[in-house]
Amino acid sequence: MSMPVITTSPCPISMGQAITDLIESIALEETALSHVLNAEGEKIQKVLSMDCISLAEILEANETVMNMVSTVNDLEHTLQAKLSLVTDKLYYPSREY
Repeated sequence: MSMPVITTSPCPISMGQAITDLIESIALEETALSHVLNAEGEKIQKVLSMDCISLAEILEANETVMNMVSTVNDLEHTLQAKLSLVTDKLYYPSREY
């Protein structure tokens, strides 16, 4: 997985472009979080496929996954708030940028 790339321009940007960039950054963060959740799912699959594993080890792996999912959930709420700020406070379809 490669790092997301956001291009920048040496010239001042319009309000419309700034809004587009903000929405793009939110989308890139969402993509990164989906990769994190996918990795956590793979972790669970790997643990459950191991031959000699104790219940304690399974529960420990489950706890780490639950902690990560909780963290991702918190970040999702933050991203939702950012998106609401952009769409409710900054984006006015009737304006020309």
